Amino acid sequence: MKQQLLDTVSINYDPRVELIGAASYFHAQGWMLGTAGNLSAKMPDGSFWITGSGKSKGKLSQEDFVRVYPDGSIQAPLEESVKPSAETSIHSSIYELFADAQACYHVHSVDANLVSNFIKGDEIPLPPLEMIKGLGIWEENPNCVMPLFDNHLKVPQIASDIKTRFLAQKPQIPALLIRNHGVTVWANSLETARNYIEITEFVFRYMVAARKAGI
Repeated sequence: MKQQLLDTVSINYDPRVELIGAASYFHAQGWMLGTAGNLSAKMPDGSFWITGSGKSKGKLSQEDFVRVYPDGSIQAPLEESVKPSAETSIHSSIYELFADAQACYHVHSVDANLVSNFIKGDEIPLPPLEMIKGLGIWEENPNCVMPLFDNHLKVPQIASDIKTRFLAQKPQIPALLIRNHGVTVWANSLETARNYIEITEFVFRYMVAARKAGI
């Protein structure tokens, strides 16, 4: 009976309400203005719900999401005109690379874009802040970096770059930055992914303020 109940819960699981709440919150912070950014959550069958392309993140409804299946097929709740986010290939790559990932969040912020231009290399050294613990680095004065990727108009090229690099070397933290674009995080729950976005944006804000202050 207990197993039947768990199976029923899995079948009926719908993360879209929580995704809408996260998008509304991020929009209020100025991280998902207009139609920028995209959020997704994985389902028990390996598919995932993702925000539709061109949808305002401050006023999403459940009909503004598309369900993407492992074979590439999609399901739109009501409107056939609703297309999956242009960055769906990045989410697909993250779920393929990290089996325990249940959510993948991507936002755009001014601070993230500024930080992405601090160096010319392919990784950003992060300051040894206490907040880094929230990303899973439990060390005193951690030596931590965030992977940095070049932006491309054709998003599948970004996804390919991510997959190639992460197959060769796993990142220290569940986050990456795309130059002049934004941060992407992944986590084993929607709540944790939301926390990761808040932490990374705090770190970016600190880095911008520290540079301005000459620290």
